[in-house]
Amino acid sequence: MRKILVLNGPNLNLLGTREPAQYGSTSLADVEAMCRAAGERLGHEVECFQSNWEGALIDKIHEYGRLFKEGRALGCVFNPGAYTHTSVALHDAIKGVDGLPVIECHISNVHARESFRHHSFISPAAAGIVVGFGVQGYVIALEGLVRTQGPEARKP
Repeated sequence: MRKILVLNGPNLNLLGTREPAQYGSTSLADVEAMCRAAGERLGHEVECFQSNWEGALIDKIHEYGRLFKEGRALGCVFNPGAYTHTSVALHDAIKGVDGLPVIECHISNVHARESFRHHSFISPAAAGIVVGFGVQGYVIALEGLVRTQGPEARKP
């Protein structure tokens, strides 16, 4: 069983109370429980991590890059929050851990929001992107990661 990281960036600790009209009323703890249950169903252990600090997110990506190279991790589902639109450092971290599949995930449809949210520094480094499906997007991203990177993806 390989591990999957569900990584959340700044302000996602406020899920359930921050702008519920935009993000819903589901808490981060609920999202993490949903992800762990989906991971178990898919045959993988899910580790959840959230930080408001860019460096902590980078360190976690580096950690999972090492685990991936060791064959102990499958990939990462990453909601970078506002760092999506500002962080070259996160882009470089993903590119720097050559091979770690990262699925960029957003609860809201960022392309239907303010124009500054339309650009992502993460997307060019991501293996895939899920946007606009609410918190269910995390499960969609996990399923996509397993289907494209798991053992069944290697069958002819």
